Amino acid sequence: MSDLKKIRDEFISKLKGKLNLSEINQIKSELFGKNGLVSSQFKKIGTIVESERKKFATDLNVIKDELQDLINSKIDEVENAEINKKLDKEKIDITLPERPFVRGKIHPVSQTIDEISSIFSEIGFSVEEGPDVENEYNNFTALNTPDDHPARDMHDTFYLDEKKQKLLRTHTSPVQIRTMLKDKPPFKIIAPGRTYRSDSDQTHAPMFHQVEGLHIDKNINMGHLKGCLNYLIKEFFEVDKIKMRFRPSHFPFTEPSAEVDIGYEMKNGKIIIGEGNQWLEILGCGMVHPNVLKNVKVDPTKFQGYAFGIGIDRLAMLKYGINDLRAFFDCDYRWLSHFGFDPLDVPTNYRGLSR
Repeated sequence: MSDLKKIRDEFISKLKGKLNLSEINQIKSELFGKNGLVSSQFKKIGTIVESERKKFATDLNVIKDELQDLINSKIDEVENAEINKKLDKEKIDITLPERPFVRGKIHPVSQTIDEISSIFSEIGFSVEEGPDVENEYNNFTALNTPDDHPARDMHDTFYLDEKKQKLLRTHTSPVQIRTMLKDKPPFKIIAPGRTYRSDSDQTHAPMFHQVEGLHIDKNINMGHLKGCLNYLIKEFFEVDKIKMRFRPSHFPFTEPSAEVDIGYEMKNGKIIIGEGNQWLEILGCGMVHPNVLKNVKVDPTKFQGYAFGIGIDRLAMLKYGINDLRAFFDCDYRWLSHFGFDPLDVPTNYRGLSR
């Protein structure tokens, strides 16, 4: 018992002193290490006479628990003291959440919409908007889409009722219908917004963004359409020259219809828009079908015009080197911090859209 009491008294005295973490761990090792003083006493239990063994073991466990509790308490005391010392010196605790005044970033889709709106405002287009939930007439019928057209199928369209009268709009074209129904020509508008189709992969999402363009007036022809698109592409991609071609296509709401390709080349693994020997499909367009004008009470013998539709997400991917559409909707702040834009840097044509 005298040996146990001697060990207890000696180390309690040490632990009451001013110690750092390293010194406390050293004491812990001296007592409870493989060959520590307390560990060695446990190894002696088998050699003690049976009449004294139980009392010795009980006293040893009491001393062991007392010393362990004191060591743990001392470790907590030292660690808390170190933390308080750091807090007194440091003005900012980097482990705390970010302060609310930290400036966020503009999403590339929002930036692209602002850029497109800025471009078209320079040539007299206004911005129109419409609801995401549309009726079947504005989304299909008024746009000269037949009842048996594949675009009406359930696998393409999100219908909201059994009668298929309400749906999530599959394009922003219903906005041109709404605009022409409530006003009189001429019309010169763009309609950016969210659209919905049942499709999802690396380059498609069930919710995506489009911008619809419409110009209705007297004596409008394909030449005006080509000039408008040429201006848009050069300004958006901020290049001096653009190589563009029209390929015949079919859309129910335009006649004639065309797909537009732009020339590009690959440099160091990046797509460079402008002159090049490769072609990239960029949008669909055409002259507004006479039936569409009749559906909105516009006389097709007096007025005609063009319309086009562009995928905003696709434009953003091409311009800013984003290779996966799904990243647009992941809500990853690290991604947004890299691809996002300064909220005070509003796009303007005269100094460059994205500079």
